[in-house]
Amino acid sequence: MICNSTCRRFSSSALVFCCFAALFPPPALSQPFTTQPAIAHPLPDLWLYCPTNLLVDQNITNLEQLFDRAAAAGYSKILIADSKLGFLQDQPPKYFANIEKVKARAAQDHLELIPSIFPIGWSNDILWNDPNLAEGIPVANALFVSNGSAATLQPDPPITLKGGDFSNINLWDWHDDSVTQDGGAAKVQNPPGNARIVQKVKVSPNRQYHISVRIKTQNFTTTPEVKVLANQHDSMALNYDDLGVQHSQDWTTHHAVFNSLDNTEVTLYLGIWGGSQGTLWWDDCSFDEVGLLNVLRRPGAPVTVSIENGQTLTEGTDYAPISDPRMGNQPWNGSYEVWHTPPAITLLKNLPNNTRLRVNYSHPMIIYSGSVCICPSEPKTTKILQAQAQHVHDAFNAKSYFMSHDEIRVWNRCPACTNRNLTSGQILAGNAAFCTDAIRTIAPNCRLYIWSDMFDPNHNAVDNYYLARGPFTDSWLGLTPDIAIANWNFGERDKSLAFFASHGHKQIIAGYYDGPVNDITKWLDSARNVKGVVGVMYTTWQGDYSNIEAFAKAVRNYR
Repeated sequence: MICNSTCRRFSSSALVFCCFAALFPPPALSQPFTTQPAIAHPLPDLWLYCPTNLLVDQNITNLEQLFDRAAAAGYSKILIADSKLGFLQDQPPKYFANIEKVKARAAQDHLELIPSIFPIGWSNDILWNDPNLAEGIPVANALFVSNGSAATLQPDPPITLKGGDFSNINLWDWHDDSVTQDGGAAKVQNPPGNARIVQKVKVSPNRQYHISVRIKTQNFTTTPEVKVLANQHDSMALNYDDLGVQHSQDWTTHHAVFNSLDNTEVTLYLGIWGGSQGTLWWDDCSFDEVGLLNVLRRPGAPVTVSIENGQTLTEGTDYAPISDPRMGNQPWNGSYEVWHTPPAITLLKNLPNNTRLRVNYSHPMIIYSGSVCICPSEPKTTKILQAQAQHVHDAFNAKSYFMSHDEIRVWNRCPACTNRNLTSGQILAGNAAFCTDAIRTIAPNCRLYIWSDMFDPNHNAVDNYYLARGPFTDSWLGLTPDIAIANWNFGERDKSLAFFASHGHKQIIAGYYDGPVNDITKWLDSARNVKGVVGVMYTTWQGDYSNIEAFAKAVRNYR
């Protein structure tokens, strides 16, 4: 995570610490936070963030050693998270034995364990329980054509990509000067700045598209990207992909998938931004409409198949049940592939060849390094969230819990959501309130914490956030004042701290993010201006705990 960015690529797992407890003891652990102003300085708590896999014995040993160091340095809280907390019911006895070891060492070191729950945003952990609960983006009237016992997608209309074989890069609409012809490929070598090759492409609205391109690199220091921008909406990005290109690799095919939403034209960029060293080649780019890739099957994301301008067909009678056998389970449940060959429709009743069918369905979008969000509006989602709260509390019996709503990048798109006629902010507010009730029904006096970004109008609680539909305005109304905010909005820290303080929330500064230790003093300078800042978190997403003592010292010595 980078504290001055709006994009944190990390799982919702975590660990936390506190300091200055002797001088400024926190409220009794059995009591929730109040809205009474706290002394802003000196800061009473130091927190440590550290995701882990509690099934691995060596990780338990590492945690025990880390706890000892943390306690010696003055930390007092551990926010602990593991993807397996999303499906505890499927863990072996060894896992729960390891939890007991971690709890015992934390108690020995006088550290409070705070489990992470409710991963709304990076939801893969709880999507293990049912990958079909992913938030979906609808496809409308995709054209499938019958041939014998199957119906397959027919591009409607066919896509025209000029110069995709790169035999002549001038067939593309334009390219930066640093992109040159190299035989039958496009070449970029030591570009001083942006190096892009660009083409506008006509598409149909609300359809699913697949781009593939072969890439070769030699000591190339910048990551190549495939970007698709929506021409009708101020160049809104329609995809957010990590292609997985290595700094040096032989020719390898990479994939990107997007939904056109309501656009009839998009702009395709192949390129890098900001300059690089080394050499990059592009070749064999294809751009095609696809259908039923990662098709979701749940009540709030229905699939319909109709004869064009005719009757609606019946699943199980006219055609076999539709499913994508690789949807959300590669290599395990809750893990989604950007691309694989999508399924066809198997016909159970004879249709004349070339019968045109129109198909409606929804599919998830994979953001960056595999992030997929869960649908907040499907009734089964609420049951899974309630079950997670119960399972985690049974395992930890903790006094505090950390709600991991964070970076919600696909939201309010599927019919289950849009049929509610609510904004993204209203849906998130409702979900936060539901999650609060879910855990406090089980643990009535527990303290609750939550990440700041999706409830911060100075950060990610805005309009046009990734692929969310509509603004996240008023999402913060779903938070009761006794929920403490872990604030990581370094870039707008003065506004952000003041905003949550004005709503009566206590706050923890989530700083560090693998940067210079002394940068925490900039946060502490800003914290002077508000009441209720009760802690500072050593937040690493690289698993680097080498600086926890120096971080504690920087906070302790701050004046």
